[in-house]
Amino acid sequence: MSTESVDPGHGHSPAAWTAVIIMLIAFTIGTVAFFLDLPLVVWGAAGLLVVGLIVGWIMARAGYGVNGDKYTPKEH
Repeated sequence: MSTESVDPGHGHSPAAWTAVIIMLIAFTIGTVAFFLDLPLVVWGAAGLLVVGLIVGWIMARAGYGVNGDKYTPKEH
């Protein structure tokens, strides 16, 4: 039986991948720094987390988001 579904494509863009990778790195650094009791590094990682969010937003506005003109969805 074949079911046709419409995938909105959320999260499968260069903007989303870049933002998530930056935020995962920030979260990892922050977690290790918290464990090692390095509060300045924890705050720096929190700042990097915000930077990841801003980079993703800027890339989406520049056309690298799901509906952007520079993004071509891949066929599965």
